[in-house]
Amino acid sequence: MSLSEKAQRYAQLLALGALAVLAGCQVKPLYSEGPQGKTATALASIEISEADDRVEQEVRNALIFLTSGGAGEPANAQYKLALNVTSQVKGVLYDQNSSDDNTDTAGAGRIVVMADYNLTRVGTGETVRSGNRTAVALVDFPEQEFAKVRAIKDGEKRAAKELAEIIRADIAAALGR
Repeated sequence: MSLSEKAQRYAQLLALGALAVLAGCQVKPLYSEGPQGKTATALASIEISEADDRVEQEVRNALIFLTSGGAGEPANAQYKLALNVTSQVKGVLYDQNSSDDNTDTAGAGRIVVMADYNLTRVGTGETVRSGNRTAVALVDFPEQEFAKVRAIKDGEKRAAKELAEIIRADIAAALGR
């Protein structure tokens, strides 16, 4: 057997070994619709608690859309998601060149939206997943008051959507197990 035949034989054995290793790997998509992946169906059967304020309503609406794929809340829910959302507005860059020493005018800030949630099975009351998540949106505060209020609302909306996506991913991972 020549050297090139031996090298070719080793290359074939190496390729077979690599294929054997890869055959043992299994990749299962998180949102698959196959016989083992019922995550999308489980997500679509979640009822979400009523909101207390505007920011919580933003998170709730985004979660309903993300979990149901735009179909709305289920008529016969298998899971109940208790959701409690709070938000804070914090200034981060204060104007140091202010003529009045008693004013702290923020030029930029961040909107912090936090949620505590608890996903339970409707029939048994068993907790499937609970946790708390946070999303932050950065905003610029203009000097005009209406523009500042609008910037805060826009930041709250962006943070609420991001928070809903984080919670959905967390819940989907728990339901996909």
